[in-house]
Amino acid sequence: MTSRLDGSRALLCAMLAAASLGGACVHAADGAAQIVVNAVPLTADTVQALQRIYPVPIQPGRYWYDPFSGAWGQEGGPIAGQMMPGLRLGGPLRADASQGNSGVFINGRQLTLGEKTYIEQSCRTPVQPARYWVNPYGIGGFEGGPPSFNLALCAGAGGQSRGGGSSTRTFCDPDGSCRSSGLWGSILTVPR
Repeated sequence: MTSRLDGSRALLCAMLAAASLGGACVHAADGAAQIVVNAVPLTADTVQALQRIYPVPIQPGRYWYDPFSGAWGQEGGPIAGQMMPGLRLGGPLRADASQGNSGVFINGRQLTLGEKTYIEQSCRTPVQPARYWVNPYGIGGFEGGPPSFNLALCAGAGGQSRGGGSSTRTFCDPDGSCRSSGLWGSILTVPR
């Protein structure tokens, strides 16, 4: 298992690389284009700090971020990856961040039907419409209640059990391409 700092850097690298799909790069000194997280633009200082740690440019765009689990995606879309939880990026996570309509809420965000179906198939159990919490390791339960499930124990898209441990593994190449596999599938991102 990697150290918490190394794992966090790798997870953030995946977000930054995935965000680089499209458009012109935003460079820290540029500041003209906006990177919006949970409906709040990031400051140039925040962008500079992220780019000092990771050699991957962040593309302008609108994103959602769940600070409790580290899940993130493009505004209006499903989860695209998982990074370090607890970052102070943007505003609070909104229920409609993904424009979900499944009736299943995780950490306040309503999942899309595709996300709900993926969890049902991976965990081989129906997911009832309700409000749940899930931490960065996939352990979760009903809002306000004790832990009652562990997504990390569900079979992945390939049918292999993930077992325990860290919920996400990310490997980034110097060119900014990253491969992530986590609780909700695998993601390969490459810069344009």
